Amino acid sequence: MSSIEMQDLSRRHDDKKSANVSPGISSVSEDSTVNLWAVVAATLIFTLSLCLTIFPRLLRFLSETGTEEHARVALSPLESFLALHFGILLAAIAAALVLNMPSSNPIATRNEGNNHPLLVPLSFACSLSAFLAYNTNNVGSLSTLVWILSATIGGWGIWTMLFAGSSLVSKKTGADKRTSAFLFGNKNAASVQKKSWKQEQRR
Repeated sequence: MSSIEMQDLSRRHDDKKSANVSPGISSVSEDSTVNLWAVVAATLIFTLSLCLTIFPRLLRFLSETGTEEHARVALSPLESFLALHFGILLAAIAAALVLNMPSSNPIATRNEGNNHPLLVPLSFACSLSAFLAYNTNNVGSLSTLVWILSATIGGWGIWTMLFAGSSLVSKKTGADKRTSAFLFGNKNAASVQKKSWKQEQRR
């Protein structure tokens, strides 16, 4: 007897429906949803950053409960210092949200390894924070601590953007310069590949 196989018609119907839907539609709608969230979140965070950096007295006014006998108008040096530097960090987060929105045509970066979403905005924000902390004298040793930490993050980040990965890989041959052909015949050495590349260019 010949075996009779029954087909799942409902499954075939679902497959036809899924085949009729273009695969790019779901990705486009998902990207637009993420982009909308990123823009709204960046706008709200940047608004709070402006309040902390430019209008810190507004936060003091909003934090009053009305039970104080003598309301303070001016902020203390510590409050102004913390508001300014937290505002700078929030601005960096808002910039990272905008710069890393998904796109159908992504921009190719110079170094693919240096593509951390917070590398560029946080490095520049910490550099600015270190500069401002270095020129602040009314909060004691706190400004020195913030200056050291921010300068480390900012300086290291800028160095990473400029030099990390570029000096270890040959631009001409793509070989890793950390390898060597000395003593052992390493075919992947940069010097060996450079010689072979020159020979090919002469031909």
